[in-house]
Amino acid sequence: LLTVRLFGRGFDSPRLHHLSCLFSVIKTDRFFAFQSRASCDSIGAMLNLWRRHTTACLKRLQKKGVRNFRSHKDCSCPVWVQGSLHGEWMKKSLGIRNWESAQRLVRDWEAGSGNQTVPMKEACERFYSDCEARNLGPAQLGKYGLLIRELKGWFPDRVMSSIGVDDLRGYRESWKLSPISASKKLERVRTFFRFCMESGWIGSNPARVLKSPKVKPKPTLPFSDDEMEKILWATEVYPDRPKGRRDQVKAFVLILRQAGLRIRDAVCLKRIAISEGKVFLYTAKTGAPVYVPIPEDVVAQINLVMGGGEYFFWSGNGEPKSAVADWQRTLAKLFKIAGVKGHAHRFRDNFAVGLLTRGVSLEIVSILLGHSDIRITQKHYAPWVKARQDSLERAVKATWG
Repeated sequence: LLTVRLFGRGFDSPRLHHLSCLFSVIKTDRFFAFQSRASCDSIGAMLNLWRRHTTACLKRLQKKGVRNFRSHKDCSCPVWVQGSLHGEWMKKSLGIRNWESAQRLVRDWEAGSGNQTVPMKEACERFYSDCEARNLGPAQLGKYGLLIRELKGWFPDRVMSSIGVDDLRGYRESWKLSPISASKKLERVRTFFRFCMESGWIGSNPARVLKSPKVKPKPTLPFSDDEMEKILWATEVYPDRPKGRRDQVKAFVLILRQAGLRIRDAVCLKRIAISEGKVFLYTAKTGAPVYVPIPEDVVAQINLVMGGGEYFFWSGNGEPKSAVADWQRTLAKLFKIAGVKGHAHRFRDNFAVGLLTRGVSLEIVSILLGHSDIRITQKHYAPWVKARQDSLERAVKATWG
């Protein structure tokens, strides 16, 4: 009736279309009422949900004889919202297809302060900018960068307040990671959503509800004396191509064993870091200072490493990550020659266990390893503490009577 009257007054089709966007018909059992955009603003928030049907869905509804497409909700077409929220007009897709989730999202918007419509893409960019402002290391920034790329790809058109626990469960199910890697990634997801919650974009952190995967800790297993003997023998027969490579591989193995360095710290070991038979450096992982004396034969072997560059075991060209990967392949080849199964971190275990079994305190070992917290040392090496073993033995022997 309204359209007929306006058309009779000379309103053309574009103006009629514009007016149809300004007015919404509210049908009740007793009356019809017309509300304009201005009236919606005057009473507060008024948002209407509807499905934007696909072409296939429209054809199907036409065959069924459905005339009012907007009122039809029994399909899986995208849900759109239209109306006024906190004085601002909106008409956009919610990026979801579940009607109940859309209703819950709109209720949260209407009950909130109007700042809950931040899209995932913007939230990711602002989170990464905050990470850069906090001066995080390149490795940590790389992990967060990978996370936000995945989140933007998984939730491309979603706003932050529309993402719930079920959405995150579906995202986690797509991971193809080991339990410990999945546990660490989940911590990064929780950090991201905590940032969003503290920014006021979401009311709670949905990632906190997700339970961490069950991680079976691998026991600390240093090389045995027989295995170390085979590895040192393998360094003597390792191919010397190019010339000097054999001495470099032997020096690398000795510095890992005698200084207890992580493989990245050993690869990036500078020549100025060794002075008067001592190694001094700041670890790449924690930034903790490490000051460790090393035997004279190890110093002599390191001095045989050819080259006049800044580093002993790296040319300085490219990324440290690539150099670490090269040395991991070299060690794999060395272990194959020796007939030993292992990896670089087991040399670090040899260093720590060797100190603990000789009565060195856990606190001192933690400092030498460059751990940021003694609890990390205790978690991995507590069974090897000599004082603890002696106490356990005395307790058992006391029961012999």
